Amino acid sequence: MPRSRASEPAFASDDETVVAVQGGVALNAAGHRDQLKRQYGFFGLASMALTVDNAWVALGSSISVSILNGGPPGIIYGLLVAVFYYTLIGLSLSELASSVPTAGGVYHWATIAGGPRWGRSLGFFTGWINFYGWLFSLASLLQITSNIAVSMYAVWNWDGYISRPFHVYVGYLIILWGSAAFIVFANKYSPYTQHVGTLFVLIGGVIVIIVLAIMAKPHASNHFVWASFNENNATGWSGGVAFLLGVLNGAFTIGTPDSVTHMAEELPHPKTDLPKAILLQILLGFVYAFCFAIALSYAITDMKALQGGFNSFPLTNIYVQATTNSNGIRNPGVAFGLLFIMLGCTLTCCVGLTLTVSRTYWALARDSAVPFSNVFAQVNERLSCPVWATLFVCSIAAGLGAIPLGSSAAFLALAGSFIILTSVSYAIPFAANMLSGRKYFPRGPFHLGKAGYVINGLAVFFIILFDVLFCFPFVLPATEDTMNWSSVILVGTVAITALWWVFHAVRHYPGPKVMGLYIATDGMAPVVTEKDSGGKTISGVKASEGI
Repeated sequence: MPRSRASEPAFASDDETVVAVQGGVALNAAGHRDQLKRQYGFFGLASMALTVDNAWVALGSSISVSILNGGPPGIIYGLLVAVFYYTLIGLSLSELASSVPTAGGVYHWATIAGGPRWGRSLGFFTGWINFYGWLFSLASLLQITSNIAVSMYAVWNWDGYISRPFHVYVGYLIILWGSAAFIVFANKYSPYTQHVGTLFVLIGGVIVIIVLAIMAKPHASNHFVWASFNENNATGWSGGVAFLLGVLNGAFTIGTPDSVTHMAEELPHPKTDLPKAILLQILLGFVYAFCFAIALSYAITDMKALQGGFNSFPLTNIYVQATTNSNGIRNPGVAFGLLFIMLGCTLTCCVGLTLTVSRTYWALARDSAVPFSNVFAQVNERLSCPVWATLFVCSIAAGLGAIPLGSSAAFLALAGSFIILTSVSYAIPFAANMLSGRKYFPRGPFHLGKAGYVINGLAVFFIILFDVLFCFPFVLPATEDTMNWSSVILVGTVAITALWWVFHAVRHYPGPKVMGLYIATDGMAPVVTEKDSGGKTISGVKASEGI
């Protein structure tokens, strides 16, 4: 008699990385043997979560989204709204990660939640949409990092230097390929870069907040920081709509909850460590971003300078305002130092995010979901890196970086598309899991219980609401320079995925191996005993066997 819920482990073992044994080979939750070294402990994972999120840096670097949408009140209150609904998303992701920890993340979870009838197609589209979202996130981050580097030069040449788009693009390429080279040739040191990044994010964040609070003279008024929404609404939209559109800044700040899930197959204890890292990322990200937003808002002395034109990186101007004394004398050294701290945060984040994107694409290739899967699924086990997948995603990112050369609204489009695409990829497994009665996932250490339906449902509701809003034009009247291209990007990526599904996947994509582990017997992963594995112990199988 089939069971309605997978509530028992598939393999009786203390090793939570092993789900089953087939032909004497120990399989992980993705249905594959381990090919990557499980070199990340919880501290390394948490470090990566914090550096990839980079919450206070992301907030400051993307305030061009909300500086027009009500100024400081739009930034601060929009962050609170974003944190609320991303907490629902984080809880839902934590439950799935605790149940089935795989590098595929939402791609595999949508496959399982869709059941035997819809799992293959749902997982395919979810995996591709999630990959596109993270690819746009990488492009956004590289744009931010290069902007910071260019700004570090600009603060010393404030009156004579004019930043050009190609200056930013050259820096973009240097940072991108530097990150790629590090991941390919020095991947074993990647956890340490995330430790360094954590120091920049946590300690550097405190330093920046203190400097902004102390040096800014005069400070902005309480009314300006907390209640000046209407007078600083320069979007052309009514107050309520303008505020909701500005939540994009908060979403970009906190919107990376699934980043660490793609490292599941490089963790010795993924079922317990992933939920803790996801929720820690949201909590600490909120605390730092909220404090930074307040300090930054009180440091603004000339709002018109920030809202003049379609400014893609107004943070530098705020730093210059904050470090200019009451006599109007600028202090470029301090502004440079503030930007240097941010550069340290974003450079380490570039490494972590490139890891996330490459692992996402590799997980798709491993299941024959991408063109030339046999190439991109390869792993150089000496380097512990899917080299071809890493080089491919970096090549695509290099092309995306050229888009801002022709459009001043490109950064906003990349940021908006990242949030829309990744959140859509979250909503699909959440919704499918509810519709299937939440019966296909085995109960992990972190489980929402009866509250799961409510939390999953609210997460899906807010994702749909804000994704629709984030497709609205940024300002009215909309022009070619200020048009929001996120809806075009969303439709385009889905259309490309649909074409690949029709012309290839329908006939040649078998679906990921998680289908056989979790949905072949209506929710129960096949239970394999040590007798089935040829009498070997789990550790013996893992150590001595290969496919």
